[in-house]
Amino acid sequence: MANQKIIDLLGDKASYLLEHRSTTVDKAGLHLPSPDHVEKIWINSNRSNQTLRSLQTLLGTGRLANTGYCSIFPVDQGIEHSAGSAFAPNPVYFDPENIIKLAIESGCNGVASTFGVLGIMSRKYAHRIPFIVKINHNEFLSMPNRYDQTMFGTIRSAWNMGAVAVGATIYWGSEESNRQLKEVSEAFELAHELGMATILWCYTRNAGFKVNGVDYHTSADLTGQANHLGVTIQADIIKQKLPTNNGGYLATKHGKTSPLVYEKLTSDHPIDLCRYQVLNCYSGRVGLINSGGESKGASDLAESVATAVINKRAGGMGLILGRKAFQRPMSEGVELLNMIQDVYLDDDITIA
Repeated sequence: MANQKIIDLLGDKASYLLEHRSTTVDKAGLHLPSPDHVEKIWINSNRSNQTLRSLQTLLGTGRLANTGYCSIFPVDQGIEHSAGSAFAPNPVYFDPENIIKLAIESGCNGVASTFGVLGIMSRKYAHRIPFIVKINHNEFLSMPNRYDQTMFGTIRSAWNMGAVAVGATIYWGSEESNRQLKEVSEAFELAHELGMATILWCYTRNAGFKVNGVDYHTSADLTGQANHLGVTIQADIIKQKLPTNNGGYLATKHGKTSPLVYEKLTSDHPIDLCRYQVLNCYSGRVGLINSGGESKGASDLAESVATAVINKRAGGMGLILGRKAFQRPMSEGVELLNMIQDVYLDDDITIA
């Protein structure tokens, strides 16, 4: 039986999420997270010995060390939104050291942030927790606002500060996606040459993905394809938003899909929708981590635990959660991140 606190936080969704048995994609056909993930998946790949060591360092750190699961603390909202909007609820995080301290105190596998945040504290902390440098951002000060990802530094700079991995975003479906694809592919190639792992934020973005008032940016079929594009450029871990619906291809009448995607490979259950995302990550060979989303206040802990349960039971590798943790007192942020990690440490919460 799962941890009682987890059950209590799930509330009336507990049986719905904890007892679901998937009849879509059989778990036997998936490559599930395991303590020997690097040996099982990457040892036969084209990744260098140095990159394998970096992946093992990331997966061998923190409370989830050597489980195959991953808890990453990301803070790039100071650029992606604005420092004021991100840190006004808790101004201590204007100081980069507190970002890193929260990741360490909460036992995360790694901390993901900007060149500036990690660079200014790298001498003190790069050996204490794996650094993941986010190399591009949506610069959000220009008028009118532009929704694009711009490179903020170099791969060699990330390597020099001791990073074990780099992260990047591609807005799949946007007018700028072809340029972003080329830039990130080249950056990831160099990162692998230097021995760093790569994590891709696989977001969809196009006004056409909203049809008749319904937003399909997080539909299982569109985000699944975004994941499939991400693993194609050799991302080692895929970061994706949890699916909220399905049928993006059908609604937009764009691109190609199959009736079997909706009749056989997915259902309306959130675990099955997430499993389709895992399927598109080379059947789970490339780990899927889902994002925690924005902070909504009192419901954050329950929502985060539900997301972790969905990800784990679908076959995902973990969670990457920032705002829900840092937009509250540090002790509460640690408690929230630990509660999420407890989901992955709970042997009674199994693959659906």
